[in-house]
Amino acid sequence: MGLSTSILLTIALAPLVGCVLAGFLGKFLGRAGSHTVTILGVAVSCALSFYVLYQLTVGGAPEYNQNIYTWFQIGPFNASVGFMVDRLTALMLVVVSFVSLLVHVYTIGYMADDDGYTRFFSYISLFTFSMFMLVMSNNFMQLFFGWEAVGLVSYLLIGFWYKRPTAIFANLKAFLVNRVGDFGFLLGIAAVLYFLGTLDYATAFAAAPGLAGKTLQITAHTQWDAATVICICLFVGAMGKSAQVPLHVWLPDSMEGPTPISALIHAATMVTAGIFMVARMSPLFEMSSTALSFVLVIGATTALFTGLIGIVQNDIKRVIAYSTLSQLGYMTVALGVSMYSGAVFHLMTHAFFKALLFLGAGSVIIAMHHEQDMRYMGGLRKYMPITWITMWIGSLALVAVPFTSGFYSKDAIIEAVGLSHRWGAHYAYFCVMAGALVTGLYTFRQMYLTFHGKERFTVVAAHGDEHEPAPSDLVYDVHVSADSHEDEHHSGGQPGVLHHPPKESPWVVTLPLVLLAIPSLLVGFFTVGPTLFGNWFRGAIHVDEANNVLAELGHEFHGAAAMALHGFTQLPFLLVLVAFVTTTYIYLFNPALADRIKSALKPLWTVLDRKYWVDDVYFAVFARGGVLLGRGFWKASETALIDGAMVNGSVSLVHRIAATMRRLQSGYLYHYAFAMILGLILLLGGYWLVGSGLTGQ
Repeated sequence: MGLSTSILLTIALAPLVGCVLAGFLGKFLGRAGSHTVTILGVAVSCALSFYVLYQLTVGGAPEYNQNIYTWFQIGPFNASVGFMVDRLTALMLVVVSFVSLLVHVYTIGYMADDDGYTRFFSYISLFTFSMFMLVMSNNFMQLFFGWEAVGLVSYLLIGFWYKRPTAIFANLKAFLVNRVGDFGFLLGIAAVLYFLGTLDYATAFAAAPGLAGKTLQITAHTQWDAATVICICLFVGAMGKSAQVPLHVWLPDSMEGPTPISALIHAATMVTAGIFMVARMSPLFEMSSTALSFVLVIGATTALFTGLIGIVQNDIKRVIAYSTLSQLGYMTVALGVSMYSGAVFHLMTHAFFKALLFLGAGSVIIAMHHEQDMRYMGGLRKYMPITWITMWIGSLALVAVPFTSGFYSKDAIIEAVGLSHRWGAHYAYFCVMAGALVTGLYTFRQMYLTFHGKERFTVVAAHGDEHEPAPSDLVYDVHVSADSHEDEHHSGGQPGVLHHPPKESPWVVTLPLVLLAIPSLLVGFFTVGPTLFGNWFRGAIHVDEANNVLAELGHEFHGAAAMALHGFTQLPFLLVLVAFVTTTYIYLFNPALADRIKSALKPLWTVLDRKYWVDDVYFAVFARGGVLLGRGFWKASETALIDGAMVNGSVSLVHRIAATMRRLQSGYLYHYAFAMILGLILLLGGYWLVGSGLTGQ
């Protein structure tokens, strides 16, 4: 049984229907009605997505690639709305819809007291629709529509709490940075149309070998390889959407949005759009080794250096945000060594455990009355056992402990980079290997500061009496300095002071945590064989035989269990073990050592705390520079041109003409009579001259 158009249209449009109903009829439907229609829409899409995946893998259904509607036509060129659904698309549909469904359910508990409840559900359903249109598209024009739509909804969701200035700055920052990437993406699409004459995926991929030898003349003496230009421009778009250095600065600040958004958009779906796009464009990227080396170096730099920033963060959500940046770097590295299926595999496993960590952090924030600073937490495991256990599962998957899902995808990437001979592979191998140690350091530090050790908060009864005081002998720098560049979030009163003891979150919050913990543990074990070494993505991903590092790696694969057992003896796990022992000693047995290490490494800590001054440079050069440039143009146009030439100049001219005319108005009658006679003489003389010219006399 094949895939029908009606099923695919239902997958895409069901969330849009829920969005429209909740957005325009939210006042009539109420809170319960709004979350019911949106959850129902996403649930329908999720069920049908699993059905599509089943049909393509077990049912033997052929791939679907059809145009459904002609968008517009200009001469021989036409843009259509169509769907390409193969195993790559089906996998993305399942990941997006499943995570989105759990986030919708989770939102019922997290946003229960928010005034924008119905608006929030409308936004997240609109995002799900936009993401479906992106991953299901069969042409570049529809891809760009979905690309921009998810960016727009991300802007709305990051700034959802629009009365908070930091949220407005964050969503504006995300919007502007993504415009930089999208400009490159648009140039790449234009280059595809220019060289290949089509925006249809299948036609463009079939014509891709024809790019060999074609060049684009930049200047009279400079020519660039056409495939390299196309791929680098497309990847610039991915750098913005998937937050790769140097277009990474927007993602940590996007934590200003509600926590469900962090899980849905900035961990599991939107930020992976760039990874999906490059994997989809594999027939084009395989034409340019230069472009792939560029991808490799950018991904390796992101994987290591953004992960280092996570070590010094104190906001629980920002630690996970920098972790996301680092893991996106691992996916990009996989793309750079032509391991496209490995990048998509890590995308899938990462979506589960990273969504779990973000939602777990949200559960902690609820319990701590919206306190996000880990320095005011500690000892929460006895209050929140479900959140504690599930977040440990997500953390173990993140650091890639063998037998967890994260191990199978991340370890395969590290091994593949070690086998690659592409330019930049040695640098990338060092970065991803060192990244294993860094990931362990910030992940275990986060878990110990949040759930273990002594309680660093005080519960104050409603009548003002205190009980369960925070220990006074714990050495932690809990005072935020005036020049701190972190956006700290507190519950509105004194940091670390709660009016009610922490408690486990309601079932609408904990159920998604449990459901995400299961694939975080198991999905890698059952899918690593067919996904990486079983040619599961045949027809959807193209890799030249000379670049196929997975084929070489597959010779050493003897099953998921054997791979995990072998992983216990490999360097990445040993580095994770070093990180575990180090953080355990510091944060459980000798907390004062943390401050001493910070003091001893003050210069390095400052560099990481200031995020390598990238944000400062961007602010000084682009933000402030743009303002100064605008003021310069304003002064040049407003003061010199408009005020000077047009307004003041015209006033001065009129004034001078009036002053001259005023002198002629003497008030004497004989002056006026003389002027009249003089005028009459000039009139008659002119008439005579004209008449003489006409008669030739």
